Amino acid sequence: MTATATVTAPRAPGLRATAEAPGHGEGGPASTLVIVAYGFWIFLISDIVMFSAFFAAHAVLQTATDGGPAGRDLFDLRRVAIETACLLLSSFTCGLSALAAEARRMTWTQAALFVTGLLGLAFLFLEAREFASMIAAGAGPQRSAFLSSFFALVGCHGAHVSVGLLWLATMMAQLYVKGFRADIRRRLLCFNMFWHMLDIVWVALFTLVYLVGVAR
Repeated sequence: MTATATVTAPRAPGLRATAEAPGHGEGGPASTLVIVAYGFWIFLISDIVMFSAFFAAHAVLQTATDGGPAGRDLFDLRRVAIETACLLLSSFTCGLSALAAEARRMTWTQAALFVTGLLGLAFLFLEAREFASMIAAGAGPQRSAFLSSFFALVGCHGAHVSVGLLWLATMMAQLYVKGFRADIRRRLLCFNMFWHMLDIVWVALFTLVYLVGVAR
């Protein structure tokens, strides 16, 4: 009778056992944080698809003014530039809140979120003033197909920013009451992804709606 030797493949130095490495190959499922982030990213992709439909409609209807005012007659690029600066700065402070949360710094996290909220409110205020001035000048959404697509696209983005501000206020309250619990940090990560997505959409909106609209 001959003995059969069992050969075990050598393991690279410093590499943990596969059972202790979740998310790496056969080591087991990914962490909850990774799963939540991946699932929320899929949701954001569906939101981007919706915005893409609005962008496509506006591109088709951008010249359908029906004898009414066009973008070059209505858009104030200086005001839109200030809106853009507010939203981009809010993205920066939102990123700072994520770094502060990672370091478990409550004061800095809350301060960064608060500044993000103020910049978001400033953006919405300027956008509301733009809408009000256009409607007062007789350039409401019912004036032409161009204006209908404009109000639908820009208004949809503004509605997302409003929801984001409500979410931000909720996150600040939850952080204050519950601290940096694992579920709170996951929600904060999802909020950061959502807010940065809004900035990306706005950059596209600023370019394709306002800059192209003025140049036509």
